[in-house]
Amino acid sequence: MTIREVREEEEEEEENPPPLLDAETNARPRRIALFVEPSPFAYVSGYKNRFQNFIRYLREMGDEVMVVTTHEGVPQEFYGAKLIGSRSFPCPWYQKVPLSLALSPRIISEVARFKPDIIHASSPGIMVFGALIIAKLLCVPIVMSYHTHVPVYIPRYTFSWLVKPMWLIIKFLHRAADLTLVPSAAIGRDLQAARVTAANRIRLWNKGVDSESFHPRFRSQEMRWRLSNGEPEKPLIVHVGRLGVEKSLDFLKRVMDRLPDARIAFIGDGPYREELEKMFSGMPAVFTGMLGGEELSQAYASGDVFVMPSESETLGLVVLEAMSSGIPVVGARAGGIPDIIPPEQDGKIGFLYTPGDIDDCLGKLESLLNNQELRETMGKAARQEMEKYDWRAATRKIRNENYNAAIWFWRKKRAQLLRPIQWLVKRIFPSPEVNYR
Repeated sequence: MTIREVREEEEEEEENPPPLLDAETNARPRRIALFVEPSPFAYVSGYKNRFQNFIRYLREMGDEVMVVTTHEGVPQEFYGAKLIGSRSFPCPWYQKVPLSLALSPRIISEVARFKPDIIHASSPGIMVFGALIIAKLLCVPIVMSYHTHVPVYIPRYTFSWLVKPMWLIIKFLHRAADLTLVPSAAIGRDLQAARVTAANRIRLWNKGVDSESFHPRFRSQEMRWRLSNGEPEKPLIVHVGRLGVEKSLDFLKRVMDRLPDARIAFIGDGPYREELEKMFSGMPAVFTGMLGGEELSQAYASGDVFVMPSESETLGLVVLEAMSSGIPVVGARAGGIPDIIPPEQDGKIGFLYTPGDIDDCLGKLESLLNNQELRETMGKAARQEMEKYDWRAATRKIRNENYNAAIWFWRKKRAQLLRPIQWLVKRIFPSPEVNYR
């Protein structure tokens, strides 16, 4: 076989999807090592619920799970998963984000003793480098899930000239991985456009929402009183999420300047909170800080409209939770939000507005705030749509399809690496000719 024929064969294999493994293979328990940075047990972010539910349902499916994460906030136990905290340091540009390489002899030996069938690391970050090195040392497949669109955030926090080097780092990491998971089709298209890795090695991590915890039944007059600062009869806009400068929350100041009768409640915390509170000083705005459990469920369900101005969301789990709570969403037509409210559903299960277009945003907000029937109709439609998605199904797809694909790509890559050695061995030690006459 010539070099050209080998390349053509490899290209053909690259285009063909890996075969699905049989049901017996899928049913067999796996040993999965997760490297998650920052901690999904402490740091407030969109992927906190994603990873917590992922661990929960992997354990429910019978898999052994080890979680390596930043040291702060690691609980003693989580659904029977083995948890390992790694010493961390604050991100230089974002002090509230703890980072860790997770490459100490203790962690390497712990993971080696665990004998994972696959390693799954959150990306980008620092810990993903440690996960990659350990995967190569132990010779096991590695999946990377892309959760933070850092190239978009860099100009807001540091220097624009760092964007190109960051893309190079992302390419290095994800080309070394056996499979890349993305939270939305929009992010997948961005990674393909940047040629981060082969298109068929980028797979979607399906959206999910806990439709029992986020439900219209949690609507509470007492919570509405709290969020509206004692004026529950006034129109109430709600925003839930981490308060960061990259979330375009200053846009809401311009919106509220033109809605004097409305009230707005910010549920969450983050480095931008102090500046936001100054910005909204003297305005009908409430900052609750972090809420959890039933309080958070009540906060979602007690508003009239949920607003999401962020243009850089990789998915927007808070949008899913708001819709599951039965309140209509007005969100920017950017990032992963159009994956949740696709064009054919725009105006039915929620509204999308052109990013930065205050008139477009106001027009859609006012149509909902001034029309109770429209709010209720859209809220019910949003709730019905969210009932289609659950974390169990999303986890099953990752475990039974995408992990299988990663293992298939890993085996294929290993075979390709061994091919030149096999060719050389055949040339040095040719098989003796046998004469059967």
